[in-house]
Amino acid sequence: MTERLVIGSRGSPLALAQSEWVRDRLATAHPELQVEIEVIATKGDKLLDVPLAKIGDKGLFVKELETALLDGRIDVAAHSAKDMPTETPEGLAILAFTERENVHDVFVAGPGGGVHGLADLAPGAVVGSSSLRRRSQLLALRPDLKIVDIRGNVQTRLRKVEEEHMTGTVLAAAGLARLGQSQLAAFAFGFEEMLPAVGQGALAVEGRAGDERVSALVEPLRHEPTALAVRAERALMRTLQGGCQVPIAGLARLDGNELVLHAFVGSLDGGTSVRDEDSGPANDPEALGWQLAARLLGDGADRILAEVRGEA
Repeated sequence: MTERLVIGSRGSPLALAQSEWVRDRLATAHPELQVEIEVIATKGDKLLDVPLAKIGDKGLFVKELETALLDGRIDVAAHSAKDMPTETPEGLAILAFTERENVHDVFVAGPGGGVHGLADLAPGAVVGSSSLRRRSQLLALRPDLKIVDIRGNVQTRLRKVEEEHMTGTVLAAAGLARLGQSQLAAFAFGFEEMLPAVGQGALAVEGRAGDERVSALVEPLRHEPTALAVRAERALMRTLQGGCQVPIAGLARLDGNELVLHAFVGSLDGGTSVRDEDSGPANDPEALGWQLAARLLGDGADRILAEVRGEA
C-alpha cells in the first residue's frame, strides 16, 4: 500500500510554490510516498480590502490550516515562518524550519524604474506597503516618503504599484526567489537600513504534536541553524507581544557556538525607534530572545509599543 501525506497550503502563487518545494523534497527523500497538496483559504486571503494592522487577529494566514490539521484533513501545513503566531495551538507543533532563503527586503520599482538605492527616490515618492515594520523603517530613513497600504499576493501588489503609479514597493527577496522573479528587485536593503520580519526567508512545517509517522517523514526538511535562529527571533517577538499590528523586526544568525540577534522596534511614523543586538549560547535560543526583548523594553520599546497599539 502506498503511503500518503497531505500538505495544506494557501492558494496564492507564492504559497503554492512553497508547498510544492516541500512536496518535491519529501518526494525525493521518500520515493514511496504519495504527497498531495490541498488548498485552503485563510481569513487573511479573504479580507484584502482591510489593512493587516486593522484586522487585529493573530494567525490571519494560518488559522484555517491549523483547524484542518486538528481535524485530520491534512497531515502538515506549509507556512511562511514570518506568518506564524508565536504561540502554537494545543495539539500542534512546528515539525521543521527549512533552510533559509535570502532574508533581505528588496525594493521593486514601478514603471519609471531608474532606482538603485533609497537615495534615488524623489522627495515625496509614493511607496506601497501593508507592513508596519517596513513603514516604520522606511520613514526613519526617509520621513518625506508617502507610504500607502496595499494588500494581496505578490502579483496583486505589483499590479497595484503599476496601476496606481507608485514609485515602488518593498517585498521579501525570498518570496521573489521562490516565484522565480528575483530580477524584479531594483536593490536590496542593508540590514542597517531595514531588518526583516521575524522568521523571514524560512518555511515552517506544522503538524500534529506526537504524530511520530509524520515527524519522521519531515525530518529531512529540518535545518538546525535556521531553527535556532528563528527560535530566538520568535522568543523576542513573543516577549514583545508582537504581530502584524506592531513594527517589530528581528534577525538572528549562528556564529560558531553562539547566536547573534539584532532587533528593531519603531513608531508608525519612524520618528522614534529602539535598535539593539545581543548574543548568547546557540543551545538556548529562547533565552537570547527573552534577554534582548527585556532590554529593548527597558530602553523605551514599551512606550513605543503602547503608543503604536493605541494608533493601529
